[in-house]
Amino acid sequence: MRNPYDVLGVPRTASAAEIKKAFRKAAKAHHPDRNAADPKAKDRFAELNSAYEILGDAGKRAQFDRGEIDADGKPRFQGFEGFTGRPGGGHEGDFESFSFGFAAGAGGRRSGRAGGDDIFSQLFGEAFRERAGAARQAPRARGEDVAATLDVTLEDIAGEARKRVAFPDGREIDVVIPKGVADGQVIRLRGLGRSHGGEPGDALLTIRIRPHERFTAEGQNLRVAVPVALEEAVLGASVRVPMLTGAVDMAIPPMTSSGRVFRLRGKGLPGKDGTGDLLARVEIKLPEKADDELLDYARKRRSEKAV
Repeated sequence: MRNPYDVLGVPRTASAAEIKKAFRKAAKAHHPDRNAADPKAKDRFAELNSAYEILGDAGKRAQFDRGEIDADGKPRFQGFEGFTGRPGGGHEGDFESFSFGFAAGAGGRRSGRAGGDDIFSQLFGEAFRERAGAARQAPRARGEDVAATLDVTLEDIAGEARKRVAFPDGREIDVVIPKGVADGQVIRLRGLGRSHGGEPGDALLTIRIRPHERFTAEGQNLRVAVPVALEEAVLGASVRVPMLTGAVDMAIPPMTSSGRVFRLRGKGLPGKDGTGDLLARVEIKLPEKADDELLDYARKRRSEKAV
């Protein structure tokens, strides 16, 4: 894969927020569902996700910047272990880049390279020859990634529900909605893509959050409108506030204006770093039919303001 910074079009000095913004913009533009006529859209989309897997993770990004892993997230050769530089085997390039000095008489040095196994064979015997030979074999082609979209409700997210996903190849799998999931987020399910006899590709699952009739999601926070009677707003009261699961009582003080927002901590959506809040917005509900006293009061207030 290409350098992940080039794939996402960001400099090495980019902040985590800038990287996330660049990924979301690119993923939206190159999603296979929006580019059905482009046969290369899936490859570009998979490349974007692979790049973000490295740069979106602070630990992996630091490893890549230090040269400890390559653009595919695989360890680079850094020691004796296996002489391949990759778990489970490597390729010839790994051996060709490695050299190690051995004494060869007085004042002399000789470099041992894995491309010509003589020195290492003397030290480690037949096991090294077999390992070196296996490393030169060309790896089988990796399978294709597959993409699907999963529609979820806010209730699904709140309950970390288990949902069934159908993929274009006819397979169906059950997935648990992860904490902190966002609309448009792409989740990579490793090894669940197509296989051509070698390593299988991945499944790329795009989350779509359905609009809710009462709640609006803002990250892990939820917003909801709470109707309040006029006398409750004037005198103060305990009102019932709906949640995704049940309801909760909330006290409002006297002379509460319409539009005032109250924060109920920990009553929002679950996230990786805790649960969000519920933001309850007061909406004063006038009586369907006003009595004479209320009308007289309103007329008096209007006349006082007019003076």
